[in-house]
Amino acid sequence: MAAFDNASAVAEAGTRPSPAAGFHALAWRWHFYAGLYVVPFLLMLALTGLVMVTFTGFQTRLGPPVTVAVNEQGPLPVSVQAQAVLDMRSSAALREYIAPATPERASWFVVSRDGVNEAVAVNPYNAEVLQLVDKDNTWFAWAQKVHGTLLLGDVGDRLIEIAAGFAIVMIVTGLYLWWPRGGTRWARVLLPDLRLKGRLWWRSLHASLGFWLSAVLLVFLLTGMTWTGVWGAQFVQAWNSFPATKWNAVPLSDASHATLNTGGQHEVPWGLEQTPLPASGSSAGTAGVPAGQAVDLDSIATLAQQLGFSGQHHIQLPQSDTGVFTISADTMSGDLGSPTHDRTVHVDRYSGRVLAEAAYADYPLLAKAMAVGTALHQGDLGLWNALLNVLFCAAVVLLCVSGMVMWWKRRPARGGWRLVAPPAPRNPALWKGGALVMCGLALLFPLTGAVLLAVLLVDGLLVSRWPALQRALR
Repeated sequence: MAAFDNASAVAEAGTRPSPAAGFHALAWRWHFYAGLYVVPFLLMLALTGLVMVTFTGFQTRLGPPVTVAVNEQGPLPVSVQAQAVLDMRSSAALREYIAPATPERASWFVVSRDGVNEAVAVNPYNAEVLQLVDKDNTWFAWAQKVHGTLLLGDVGDRLIEIAAGFAIVMIVTGLYLWWPRGGTRWARVLLPDLRLKGRLWWRSLHASLGFWLSAVLLVFLLTGMTWTGVWGAQFVQAWNSFPATKWNAVPLSDASHATLNTGGQHEVPWGLEQTPLPASGSSAGTAGVPAGQAVDLDSIATLAQQLGFSGQHHIQLPQSDTGVFTISADTMSGDLGSPTHDRTVHVDRYSGRVLAEAAYADYPLLAKAMAVGTALHQGDLGLWNALLNVLFCAAVVLLCVSGMVMWWKRRPARGGWRLVAPPAPRNPALWKGGALVMCGLALLFPLTGAVLLAVLLVDGLLVSRWPALQRALR
């Protein structure tokens, strides 16, 4: 959402720039510099988002659905299906069972061996192994890792968090630049002017696209940032996770719900990831598996049905002496089409008693908002959601491309590789208001605020005193 060159207009008029014009120039300069950093990241997020929504909205996270012929005699016990997997992968540890979404779908089992997480599709009616998938290396897993970390671990996570914060700066400054004022008609913003040509046409397209996308893009950025390592994990998520203190008299383990994620993917709802898991081995809990009955995969699968779980749901097996069986169904894993039905139940591995439960209604307010926001973000709410996400990602790509084209066309014919940044305003008083905005940003988004303050210091102290840099930026 770039604006016209207000400084040029003032110069042509031979008048002194007004405070409003000066602030306009300041906003344009911030918008430009933020765009230099943000555009590559927005392109990456939009393109990997397109890959991810292909699976969340039109297939499954593991690829196309695996279908089977329904047998009237019904499915075999879950333990028999699991044994077929373990017979093929004798050295593997069974981690998870994923019940079929419909009678025509295969069961899935997740096993770990030698540091590799494999998902295995099994025909529930004859225990035939149908497909093996390296869960760490599916197209969805690859896109999610790039989307979240650029395959650079914590470094990539921090770079993306900074970019998301700068993108919010772009939204705010873009709205300021193009908000109708002084007799400007709304039609100039809401619809691109097809009568224009060249850079003016691209500018009109960029402004209209940015205006329409701004609110949705802000929601996507904020829901995405809540998964980041600094602002998300250490500030927002840490203070808005489900409080395990609601589970009275239930012993807790040192492991959090995040340990239930496999393949480097976020599968546990955001509001539960940092919540400690209950621990097995006490007399706590309420009636679950009937006394005297073995507590195993079959009895837990039966208990899940008795508790109301149907269709696709997950049963994660205990991986330690104090581990628990976890039964869950949520939009984060692609089980449900409505986050308000999210539900997680933990069962003692020894007594079979239900130790704890967390449903959507139990989440803190922000965790509820995140359950809905993340489902929208991922395209989990149905075909309409997936189609809108595809359209949104394509529009973000076009927004980025239009911004780059505008910059390229704005450069002088013999500009070389100069950035041609918008001129800095000459009214120092304007920086006081800008400094307050930056301080607020630094408090809300520490990484982005720190980087932006550093950039402003470099721009104000270094560039202004180095003629060679000034010439390169003009």
